[in-house]
Amino acid sequence: MAESSENYSGSEIQVLEGLEAVRKRPGMYIGSTGPRGLHHLVYEVVDNSVDEALAGFCDHIQVTIHQDNSITVVDNGRGIPVDKHPKEKIPTVEVVLTILHAGGKFGGGGYKVSGGLHGVGISVVNALSKRVEVQVRRDGKEYAISFERGKTVEKLHEIGTSKHDGTTVTFWPDPEVFTETTVYDYQTLQARFREMAFLNKGLKIELTDERATVAPVDGEAVSYRTEVFKFDNGLIDFVKFINEGKETLNKPIYFAADNADGTVEIAMQWSTSYSTNSVMAFANNINTHEGGTHLEGFKQGLTRTLNEYARTKGLLKEKDSNLSGDDTREGLAAVISVKLHDPQFEGQTKTKLGNTEIRPLVQNAITQGLAEFLEENPAPARRIVDKASSALKAREAARRAREMTRRKNVLDSFALPGKLADCSSKDPTESEIFIVEGDSAGGSAKQARDRKHQAILPLRGKILNVERAGLHRSLSSDTISSLITAIGTNIGADFDPDKARYHRIIIMTDADVDGAHIRCLLLTFFYRYMPELINRGYIYIAQPPIFGIKRKNSRSTKIDRYIYDEKALSSTLAEYEDPDKWTVQRYKGLGEMDPEQLWETTMEPAARTLLQVNIDDAAEAERAVTDLMGDKVEPRRDFIQSHARDVRFLDI
Repeated sequence: MAESSENYSGSEIQVLEGLEAVRKRPGMYIGSTGPRGLHHLVYEVVDNSVDEALAGFCDHIQVTIHQDNSITVVDNGRGIPVDKHPKEKIPTVEVVLTILHAGGKFGGGGYKVSGGLHGVGISVVNALSKRVEVQVRRDGKEYAISFERGKTVEKLHEIGTSKHDGTTVTFWPDPEVFTETTVYDYQTLQARFREMAFLNKGLKIELTDERATVAPVDGEAVSYRTEVFKFDNGLIDFVKFINEGKETLNKPIYFAADNADGTVEIAMQWSTSYSTNSVMAFANNINTHEGGTHLEGFKQGLTRTLNEYARTKGLLKEKDSNLSGDDTREGLAAVISVKLHDPQFEGQTKTKLGNTEIRPLVQNAITQGLAEFLEENPAPARRIVDKASSALKAREAARRAREMTRRKNVLDSFALPGKLADCSSKDPTESEIFIVEGDSAGGSAKQARDRKHQAILPLRGKILNVERAGLHRSLSSDTISSLITAIGTNIGADFDPDKARYHRIIIMTDADVDGAHIRCLLLTFFYRYMPELINRGYIYIAQPPIFGIKRKNSRSTKIDRYIYDEKALSSTLAEYEDPDKWTVQRYKGLGEMDPEQLWETTMEPAARTLLQVNIDDAAEAERAVTDLMGDKVEPRRDFIQSHARDVRFLDI
């Protein structure tokens, strides 16, 4: 363990400013008051416990979702200090909970490395919660203090003795703030805490959901679930998790380095996958989705080292071009984790690392570590270089195909696909495109649309499964070429998200097995070749109704009510006084709806429901795409077997 708890006291907690305006402008502190902001509350509390682990004082964190969607986080760290704060003259635990920017992370000596950077975490949780209860175990005693909407309602008092140190925080999100929902999603928390456990070798994070996950059957007890995340091999286990189900080319490579500026850990492993977006970078446990200096150093070192090795061993001939960064990263799963004393974040979402001093540390670590591995392991080294060389050849073939396409478009004097019914607006921020399956649905959508803002692109048949095909083969597909051209961003080395012609790209498919398959193929395409459009929030899934309820024997085609969820059908029918006078129509395809129905249910902005696609957990998304769309049958079969019991209605 590191220095004792005697050195961590109230004098190390520095106050920057009071807690003001958090309830008025919560989005400034947690991003939004929707589901993402709701879950952010949990992360803020857990991050404090993880900081204790980083300092060497905590190795077990328990997170519990209670039946009322309150959350309890328990750790075995030092416990928040309870002595009187020298400046504020109140217990330090009360300072931490009620004053913004109060924490041990501003150079006071409490923490050397921290993920909670701004000290706003637990005080913001307090401000945005209906109630917060805190128990602190320190120096053989246990204390309690309570708050309501940021105000202290029960002063710190001693409640007993304890043989162990630690902190327990229970909070109830405030429904006055989180008006959309206060219900926590288990999978979202599961993915986050699994990731945290991977990044902190040996840390045990236990997640329990006390809400009913399986309804009682014949009087049997309700089933709850508990998962424990603990990875003794840390990042090595992380890349194995990302690559599960793939055919790999080498055993995971791991190396670490440190200097006065910080530390870096890197784990990496290549597979036969065509993916180039399985490199994840973290700074102080924060997922830096926008990259930064640590990722730049990794990419530079990786490309230079592989090129030097390939040239030295004669695997790249004199006439061959150098391997590009994309070539060396094709099929690579890698995790870069840096820990530094004063991280500087920038970028649109504050998830881009800006510390220039960390770049050479990472670059030297990858250069030295990878060079040693390649020299000592010639067989896997050859497979890795061959993989990159194949990517180089495919890239050059794809470049020639793009040039041919550009020349063809110029000669034919048009650039957009013939089947595209474009909108008249040229402002991408107010334009949207519906990608629909087949000419039948396309015809209805074209008649129903708002021609100024809505474009329609019908697809002919199912698109190519890009998970099993390289970029060159994908570009040879007319359907994919039409899709790329319509969106306007190009692809591969020429991809430019700023050239997107629409800021809402809406996948609109039938509510049947074929429609679901087409939707999966399109999502796989966007995830593999245009992930930045997902990150920017441009990709959506339309939610057409599954059923329509109308009067029996009526000449009118008017629908009384649309049903979007199969589970809601029986409860909706029960609301009718005389259900025998009504009939249920199932829409097996969008083509069965007339343009007016399609407009009012699925396309009219004021009435429709759209699901926005995001990649909250890139590692989980990578595994899902590989399992469901990859070459191996076993992961797909396992997925079907494990989820078959969840299917309630299947229309084939």
